[in-house]
Amino acid sequence: MIKIEVWSDYVCPFCYIGKRELEKAIKETGLSGQVDVQFKAYELDPTTSLTDDQPVKESLMKKKGMNDQQVEEMFSAVTERAQSVGLTYDFSKMINANTKKAHRLAKFAEEKGKGPEIDEALLAAHFSDNRALNEDTVLLDVAEQVGLSREEAQAVLSSDRYADAVSQDIQEAQAIGVQGVPFFVLERKYAISGAQPQELFQQTLQTVADELGIKPSLQILGDTNTGICEDGSCSI
Repeated sequence: MIKIEVWSDYVCPFCYIGKRELEKAIKETGLSGQVDVQFKAYELDPTTSLTDDQPVKESLMKKKGMNDQQVEEMFSAVTERAQSVGLTYDFSKMINANTKKAHRLAKFAEEKGKGPEIDEALLAAHFSDNRALNEDTVLLDVAEQVGLSREEAQAVLSSDRYADAVSQDIQEAQAIGVQGVPFFVLERKYAISGAQPQELFQQTLQTVADELGIKPSLQILGDTNTGICEDGSCSI
């Protein structure tokens, strides 16, 4: 099993794009089922207010000192890149958010065996559904969507549970020199910074697989439902 650790934030547009590039690379290399992807917490802007509900565009213009044209040009480029991996972004509807609670909820979901599901659902909530990830009702809807108890999730959000685990991820990122996300670490030996093209992920995955002696899974082509099966046996 190839271990991949991914530091990311749920309001990072390239984190969702990078996730798709990695998923496509895993499929193309025939390593599906042989890769363990673990998402780790990272906050792009921990100073964001817990009650911030500004449009993303307005927030960027204030924090980065960008003008309207600069922001729109950046949005256009990122939207085009997202489309290349099958994602649809509408920055005009996106809402800024502090992601501390979302990361804590993700740690809870991981403990319940729903880590991959919650990571996808939180990214989709922000980028596809344009929902505010700092609102408890949104986070509880996401928790319920992936099969978690709404009541248990509420108990997590109403406390500071998993805050230490989130802080540990962030401290670990600082220790290994992560300066931006997404940041992918394969087997603690190879690192890929940013949402790189699928080809780079494939090359790195293949290198790691070769070193570990992991062979691609067989890809069965054609219709496997030929013939008739009944009474415990199959015939052509």
